Amino acid sequence: MKQTSKQILTMLAFVLPLLGMVFACAMPARAQSMVTYYVTDPLTGVGIYGWDAVSYFTEPKPLQGRGDYEYVWQNVPWHFATAANRDIFKSAPEIYAPQFGGHSATGIARGYVSDSDPAMYAVFKQRLYLFYSAASREAFLLAPDEMAIEAEKRWVDLSKALSIK
Repeated sequence: MKQTSKQILTMLAFVLPLLGMVFACAMPARAQSMVTYYVTDPLTGVGIYGWDAVSYFTEPKPLQGRGDYEYVWQNVPWHFATAANRDIFKSAPEIYAPQFGGHSATGIARGYVSDSDPAMYAVFKQRLYLFYSAASREAFLLAPDEMAIEAEKRWVDLSKALSIK
């Protein structure tokens, strides 16, 4: 029994430092929270979680995009419900892409970056704004001109800290 205990302790003496190195190498990658310039699906990397950015302007409710109609803009794949929507986006992506990279417009106006829910949106002055929640959207819509102006000012500095992809 003593011999087995010594063998187990000896093995642990060799294995634990190796595991420590593995976890030490892996931890910084997991611990670093990289907020990207554009809101993307964390699993696929697709812009605004795969929603069709053009459909916010053309449909009563936005549509989920399809991988068949993909366009890569700013190193981010964007999905569209139709080939026509993809082509419209290609012609003027800065018009159809959400403001502030798809981050919550209210958060940006208040000085912080947060993700958004693509189902929480507003089209204001022909621009797409996404929000974290319904309450966030309602706060924006109480004074949209002021919020949009404040968000534009703050986005200049806030966006500098974001990774492109």
